[in-house]
Amino acid sequence: MHPTLELIQQRYESNSLPLHRTDDARLALVLEGGSSRAAYGGGMVGVLEDYGLVDVFDAVYGTSAGALNAAWFVCQRANANMFGWWEPESMKSIINFCNVLARKPIVDGDYLIDYVYQNITHMGFDDIIASDVEYHAIATDADTGENVDLHPFITDVPSLKKAMKATARIPVLSGQPVELAGRRFIDGGMTENVPVETALADGATHVLVIRTKAPSIELPATNKYKQRVVTRWMEKHTPGSAHTWELRNRRKQEIEILMHESSDRVLQVAPPADAPKISMVNSNTQTLKRAVDIGKTTMQAALAPLNLDQRSRR
Repeated sequence: MHPTLELIQQRYESNSLPLHRTDDARLALVLEGGSSRAAYGGGMVGVLEDYGLVDVFDAVYGTSAGALNAAWFVCQRANANMFGWWEPESMKSIINFCNVLARKPIVDGDYLIDYVYQNITHMGFDDIIASDVEYHAIATDADTGENVDLHPFITDVPSLKKAMKATARIPVLSGQPVELAGRRFIDGGMTENVPVETALADGATHVLVIRTKAPSIELPATNKYKQRVVTRWMEKHTPGSAHTWELRNRRKQEIEILMHESSDRVLQVAPPADAPKISMVNSNTQTLKRAVDIGKTTMQAALAPLNLDQRSRR
């Protein structure tokens, strides 16, 4: 059995709680971004919640939509609000190309956090602030290109909401950078789409990584038209971080290699290779519901070696 699964089993059986551990390990859950593709991750965290595994983790790290899934997991409301992935009032209001006509972002993260998470799916903002499980949202400094863990800046619900908006502020699609703690931030996927490097630097000894696509150490490629459009947008609005877009694929490859070389302590759970390819702006409710279901099946298979009761221990 993988050492990460062994630690999960040990902590589950002992019912050990964050800040009251008897072991010397630090167990991190890491969630990949990917906008609509994170529907796979939504299903996966739902299974972890089903098994009552929130408290076995010391910290949860997420980038972009992965950070939003992380938030649902930490507040233990992932399953109660899973319908948001296929609820038309939710997805089609957040991702809408017609928003351009109203001078609104195509992917409206502010509307998601301020309205949908308050009135349709109910995010437990206060529960995240109060949780002993650390919540780490990753973003990119818009003026320097620095990879930033926003955890130290999250002190109350307003700053938590800003952090959630910042980590998912996709260039071109989501509007201007988000201001937090006197700095400007854009999507964390520019610098660390799978924030395993940050988790390991924080001292994680065991890591469970939720992927939204199959792992590959091949150098990714970006459509030339997309490359030009995003480059121009960043040169105009975030010139100090424009280089991060140029280096983004190389950074992705470096992180993939890091996870591959750290496989003795980093366990990746990813959708199968034949899973549907989902674009960042896919709002088709049937496709997203199917992705959630595939994510659930995938995580259930990954946890099959463990002796767990499928019920929340909250």
